[in-house]
Amino acid sequence: MKRIGIAASKIAKGNLVLYNIYVVVISSIFSLFIFLIAGATVIFAIFIISYLSNEILPPQYKNDWKAIIYFCMSSLSAITLLFNFWAIYRNMKVKNKKANNQP
Repeated sequence: MKRIGIAASKIAKGNLVLYNIYVVVISSIFSLFIFLIAGATVIFAIFIISYLSNEILPPQYKNDWKAIIYFCMSSLSAITLLFNFWAIYRNMKVKNKKANNQP
């Protein structure tokens, strides 16, 4: 989490507006990367489980795996979205008017 703020501050070089924009961009790119890696792993695991279970189970017990994949990917996207919002919230900075008025 702190590395997002560190990277954004090095890129923005003191500009608060650019800092906040870079925090959102870096957090979003990182969340997309995590979603793609974790999503590929989940789908690969579900395909292996469905292949093995379809070979073992009798024909009347074979399931439609689309609902399971839909649920898993929806849960993963919700968790990734919450992580992204939390990272943005932790790293956003606002200008403090009290600090500017003090001598």
